[in-house]
Amino acid sequence: MSSFLSRLVVVAVLLPLVLGLVWLGGWWLFGLAVVGGLLALHELYTIARGLRPLVLAGYTGLVLTLLGAQLGDITWLAGGIFAAVGLAFVLFALAETRPPSATAALATTVLGVVWVGGGLGCLLLLRDLSEHGRLAIITVLLTVFADDTAAFLVGRLIGRHKLSPSISPGKTWEGFVAGTAAAVAVSFFALYDQGFLTNVEALLLGAAVGVAATLGDLFESTVKRDFGVKDSGRLLAGHGGMLDRLDAPLFAGPVALYVILAFGYA
Repeated sequence: MSSFLSRLVVVAVLLPLVLGLVWLGGWWLFGLAVVGGLLALHELYTIARGLRPLVLAGYTGLVLTLLGAQLGDITWLAGGIFAAVGLAFVLFALAETRPPSATAALATTVLGVVWVGGGLGCLLLLRDLSEHGRLAIITVLLTVFADDTAAFLVGRLIGRHKLSPSISPGKTWEGFVAGTAAAVAVSFFALYDQGFLTNVEALLLGAAVGVAATLGDLFESTVKRDFGVKDSGRLLAGHGGMLDRLDAPLFAGPVALYVILAFGYA
């Protein structure tokens, strides 16, 4: 019960702040992305400290990636990621005490930038997408929330068939189907008659975001299981760490952006 109450408190405090900054967009949302991204990246590098990630390169690369998304487009977002690769190698080459495995250190460093920085950067690009950016990002966030909630509740109530027992024993196929159905429904109703996507496109977007959100959750579970931890951190009390809260949006954001671009909206 205490864990449940702590989750409610965190939601009550943070949800209005996040939605307010998403609504404002611009540098307000950029600031939120930088703070959240650095916290999530810190958690990743902390649980992966045995691989000796080059944290300065990772933090710098994340900021550059988000700055590229804020000031430019997806080309400049990619430029921030490539800058992180080069900076990580320079720091490795100049280090007096080098990590035992260059490949592991460099790969972990870049993984954090691509995963966290790239995912958040795509959400920034989604917010600035033509005149419908605000509608697009709020729809995606609501869709992820609906997917997660429906999957959790249905999985707990009637879930019997494990989705991926070796990665996340609590996830079930019943929960996955319910979550995806909820995602499709929320996307459809949020975008209905808004002059943005067609009804069919809204349904397809919801399905894509629902699947991506599940994959994002499973991806983070795989990373945590690999390093033998239950949560990425304790920052958000019953919610775990920042990375635990961002795992689904970090996959859903890029998928939503590319699906909408594929539909011809820019």
